[in-house]
Amino acid sequence: MKPEFLEIKEYTGDGYKPIIDYETWRVAILRYCEELERPNIISMQKHMESDEVFVLLTGSCTLFIGGQGNRIDEIEAVPLTPLKMYNVKKGTWHTHTLEKNTTVLIVENQNTCDDNSPVLPLTAEQKLKLL
Repeated sequence: MKPEFLEIKEYTGDGYKPIIDYETWRVAILRYCEELERPNIISMQKHMESDEVFVLLTGSCTLFIGGQGNRIDEIEAVPLTPLKMYNVKKGTWHTHTLEKNTTVLIVENQNTCDDNSPVLPLTAEQKLKLL
């Protein structure tokens, strides 16, 4: 197959890796990394310019949703079901935890970055909620 007709990519490392960028969107892979184990999660973020779609491909992943606004509200744990799409709406505080051997597909705006994605530290009580 000619490369101008089909691009094939994969990612087998740990953590988050953008795989394909096209015009205004990005497809990335998220895989297990130590910083995403429940005891190591110290903050939540929200994206101010993009929804973010999560699709569990293999393994086990839980999204934690903390509402919208200037502070993190009550945190809700949402275990992902394989091959279902979970669209975290723009401006929603969130984080996630992955077990080993987990792969999650992520679709978001290509310009999603630290500049438009504020982060808030979790309180001790909020960290306990994640556990």
